[in-house]
Amino acid sequence: MLLLMYFLTILGSSVVMAHKFAPSLLNIVELPSAGGRQFFHVIWKTPLESPSSTKLRPYWPENCKIRRQSPPQTEGTATITIWDLDCGNKDLSLSGQSVGVIGLTENQVSALVLVTLRDGRTYQQVLSSEKASFTVPEKSDMLRIVVDYLSLGVEHILSGPDHLLFVFGLLLLVTTKARLIGTITAFTIGHSVTLSLVALGFFDYPVALVEFFIALSLFALAVELARRDGGGLLWRNPWWLAGAFGLLHGMGFAGALLDIGLPQENILLSLLSFNVGIELGQITFVVFALLPWTSVKKIIGTQYGIWRSTAVYTVGGLSMMWCVERAVEWI
Repeated sequence: MLLLMYFLTILGSSVVMAHKFAPSLLNIVELPSAGGRQFFHVIWKTPLESPSSTKLRPYWPENCKIRRQSPPQTEGTATITIWDLDCGNKDLSLSGQSVGVIGLTENQVSALVLVTLRDGRTYQQVLSSEKASFTVPEKSDMLRIVVDYLSLGVEHILSGPDHLLFVFGLLLLVTTKARLIGTITAFTIGHSVTLSLVALGFFDYPVALVEFFIALSLFALAVELARRDGGGLLWRNPWWLAGAFGLLHGMGFAGALLDIGLPQENILLSLLSFNVGIELGQITFVVFALLPWTSVKKIIGTQYGIWRSTAVYTVGGLSMMWCVERAVEWI
């Protein structure tokens, strides 16, 4: 009982978040030099909403002065500001110098720095409250790309209550190990397909509408879970529908990844790492949710039905709230 309430409390505390605080992006691109001077184009993309009153602000080497600044523009759930920098002597380089973001500690969020130099070198670094700056290295580190995007994938799935509740609902829906493995696998294949296709630019989609249908898929799952006869479509064919719903959730994952950005020279590696991170986070959640839930079933015995119903109606209530909230945003 306490375990169930703890689980629901943790999810409930994240309801308002629902992926709104995606990592910020600081994209720095070196431009052709002119007049013996070195220039950079800087794009700063950060969420409209902030967990605290402290605003996130990028910074760069002191020798870089602002030549031009565009007014902040709203794009979806993010604000974009663009600068052109004059960093002085063209023989100078960002190598060995630091760029970063102020305010990560106060907001407890992360940011991704992408640096593209004219000689073809591309660097990326995830910043956090523990590491708020990035020193541009001399050589690209492939291991860093893997670790950074792997951690971003894990962080994204574990901070998304809508996705976690859907996986939890699948645990309630399927009672045998074989069917559970098949259902989770179908969901994984579904979201991996659309995540990859969207991230690679094969198609685009209306973000707000997809977010609404993600919430609606969770509500549909809750409705099926509330059926007592076990004769619903999801009960009979959990694999096919889990895979179909996975396609929707994959577009949600892709939206977060596109907000972060993919390094052009390492698109496939970063995409694969992000996808693997999502799977690792999902597996971690399944293990830590399934084992305690199985123990709870044995302990409470005949009271299991009551607590299962509580969980199902909680999922249904939260998903309906998200449906209304996202429908308003879409309209």
